[in-house]
Amino acid sequence: MLIPQAIAYATLAGMPPQTGLYAALLPSIVGMLWGSSALLAVGPVALTSLLTFGSLAPLAVPGTPQWVTLAIWLALYAGAIQFLLGAFRLGRIAHLVSQPVVTGFIHAAALIIIVSQLPALLGIDLSLAGRANVAIDAGMLMTTAFGGLALALLLLFRRHCPRLPGMLIVTLVGIAASWLLDFAGAGGAIVGNVPAGLSPLALPVAISLESHQALWPAALILALVSFTEAMSSCRVLARKQGARWDENQELIGQGLAKMTSGWCGAFPVSGSFSRSALNLYAGATSAWSTLFSALCVLLCLLFLTDFLYYLPQPVLAAMIIVPVFGLLDWRAFRRLFLISRDEGMVALVTFVVTLCASPQLQWGVFAGVALTMVSYLYRRAHPRIIEVGLHADGTLRDRQRFGMARLAPDVLAVRLDAALNFLTAAMLERFIADHLRADPAIRRVLLCAGAINDIDVSGVEMLEVLHDTLHGQDITLHVSALKKQVADVLERAGVLAQLGPECLFATERLALAGLAAVPERGS
Repeated sequence: MLIPQAIAYATLAGMPPQTGLYAALLPSIVGMLWGSSALLAVGPVALTSLLTFGSLAPLAVPGTPQWVTLAIWLALYAGAIQFLLGAFRLGRIAHLVSQPVVTGFIHAAALIIIVSQLPALLGIDLSLAGRANVAIDAGMLMTTAFGGLALALLLLFRRHCPRLPGMLIVTLVGIAASWLLDFAGAGGAIVGNVPAGLSPLALPVAISLESHQALWPAALILALVSFTEAMSSCRVLARKQGARWDENQELIGQGLAKMTSGWCGAFPVSGSFSRSALNLYAGATSAWSTLFSALCVLLCLLFLTDFLYYLPQPVLAAMIIVPVFGLLDWRAFRRLFLISRDEGMVALVTFVVTLCASPQLQWGVFAGVALTMVSYLYRRAHPRIIEVGLHADGTLRDRQRFGMARLAPDVLAVRLDAALNFLTAAMLERFIADHLRADPAIRRVLLCAGAINDIDVSGVEMLEVLHDTLHGQDITLHVSALKKQVADVLERAGVLAQLGPECLFATERLALAGLAAVPERGS
């Protein structure tokens, strides 16, 4: 599976076919040695190849020496970013690309990949699709036949004979048919000459500062997205094996693999979900599976490249399209909208922007991450603040929802289900002020702080101002169930001493008892 996929994904990235084999050899060994998952298959993958193509499309012509040089630098930059994130234990930064962003991006990328391979699969020029006088020659018909049959065979193998090496069989059949029927002579596109031998490890050719600057944002997005894809594979493998994996160590392995790919003269690599799943499905239990695959690639580079000469391009297109079909699951959007409209909109916007920005796919990720941050801040800026009352089960619950009376006619019990910080402090203060204006009989305020797990300077200052304001109105502020990290901050700021021990309760139950022991105060 690896050899034909490597060649196919090299063409998807706009690179010479042999660079796919270069990317499948040493980078896979480096990723295995320095990564944390023994069965993660590192090498060329569809998503990273498409990101490579989209990042370089505005800068050079595919397949040219300049394109190859830029792809090498892109691999080095993306690898360096991943390596540094892992070395400084910053693996969680990769979670900035949330699951809704990944869902929207992958579906858009899958459609772009499929559409981009239609000309090679069917032998048609999409720019001429709307014209009525398009000539249909023998080469186009043969290309369509090769592509259609390859696609059908791959789907049949995948559905009915998953244990057979369908891609290898289709590759061999395609090469044999191309040679026997003189596919190239009839006008069909073939891989052509694939240089034999290994690529020497070398530094890339120098490029201009402007080209470096154009590659940096693309490298950042490629590093984050490709690692998110690799993380998904690692999680699945870890669950199946009952093993643990280290995201920071995996970042180091993935980064070194990308950099090795650049030094080999190839394009960025990543963890392949399909080949990793095949490793598991075939019964692999250790990294020897990776070494065996690398050995096969090495033999192909040394002795078998001549056999790849007649490999038809429509067969390669089919090999790209079939695995991508597995990425399309439109029910994922429905599930996101059912769980959260905000998350569903993030996925939808990422999907639309990625499609519209093609081939510069990184803008879709930028838009998705930016909208995720806006959505996150919006939700945190609109926390759940409720007045609570005593429920029949003895707990404090939403008074309005359950139609309960106050703890006492002169007591306002408030709960904030969020951190008390610059986003929420003003809203909590306004909530209490509004209730005090609505009911002048309130003489005691209880802040149920059990759900507050963090506090910042704005939150501390709000509590100080609130205490002083209530004290000036002859209203007592009580606080219950402070978490340790919040209590420590308030103690250092002197707020606990300002409140006094008689107004602090360790639990809500003690708060209920303490408030009940004090006679109701008149207005």
